[in-house]
Amino acid sequence: MGPGGPASGWPLAGTLLVAVAASMVAGGEDCLWYVDRNGSWHPGFDCEFFTFCCGTCHQRYCCRDPLRLLTERQQRHCLAF
Repeated sequence: MGPGGPASGWPLAGTLLVAVAASMVAGGEDCLWYVDRNGSWHPGFDCEFFTFCCGTCHQRYCCRDPLRLLTERQQRHCLAF
């Protein structure tokens, strides 16, 4: 098959599927309470649909970038240490 054949859309479709799946899985990932570098306590907050908790142990915000995702498990790990 030449360019534009049936298989030409698969890389794009695969990338789209992974992005949607990551958003759906992470849809319940809200930001838990945390303490910033200055020792100030910040209450937890919910992220809007199709966004999830991003950032570090000391600064959290909602975003759509799966590479910046901070899972609830990772957030709990921050609290333990």
